[in-house]
Amino acid sequence: MQTYAPQTAPHARGMTSIGIYGSAGRMGRAIVDAIEAAGATLAGGVDAREDPNALAQTADVLVDFSTASAVEAHLAAARAAGTAIVIGTTGLSPQHQSMIDAAANDIAVLQTGNTSLGVTLLGILVREAAARLGSDWDVEIVEMHHKHKVDAPSGTALLLGEAAAKGRGTTLAELRVDSRAGLVGARTEGTIGFASLRGGSVIGDHSVIFAGEGERIELNHRGDDRSIFARGAVRAAIWLAGQPAGRYRMGDVLGL
Repeated sequence: MQTYAPQTAPHARGMTSIGIYGSAGRMGRAIVDAIEAAGATLAGGVDAREDPNALAQTADVLVDFSTASAVEAHLAAARAAGTAIVIGTTGLSPQHQSMIDAAANDIAVLQTGNTSLGVTLLGILVREAAARLGSDWDVEIVEMHHKHKVDAPSGTALLLGEAAAKGRGTTLAELRVDSRAGLVGARTEGTIGFASLRGGSVIGDHSVIFAGEGERIELNHRGDDRSIFARGAVRAAIWLAGQPAGRYRMGDVLGL
């Protein structure tokens, strides 16, 4: 288990100090490098079974890429300290979302299934396409990740599904269809289907397919390096540190 110590005292050079929950993971290590490249400072980092409260009290903003089971404790620590938090942890339940809603009454919270700026823009394009194409255009979302990923569909796939549902003026819960097997019958019009692939070392590939009669539109994003998510997370953290209490999304960071 690796614990990161602060680079400098918070505010020492007028920079945003960022604390990391999940600092020993792949994303945590990538965020450490991204913080330095962005000209911010590292307030420190903790991992599983370590007390999150001290870090929350010393950082200007927190970034959480840990596990779903740790989100409740991290939110409580951030809320008690009055510290903004970016949550990029995936696999969250409706109960987690309710916790985030409650915390946003007191602190600035940005929760997203993907911190990539490219994926953020893709979500906007998906929403716009869904709003302009009729329900007779079938929507399928295909994602592939490395063999170690534990949740499916990915948080990014769900984010894109939510964007498509919003474009159609409804919710993903009403339209979602996960991977199919067996004699499942013909596709129901208006639904949003998901397929999850796992293998190798794939960072993250996502395709949103709009299939009409005689034509097809595909919107794609390929993540070739984990640093794209780290850079986006740090940019979101620096932006969020100056915001009032509320719930935010990556689109807000880009002014979308």
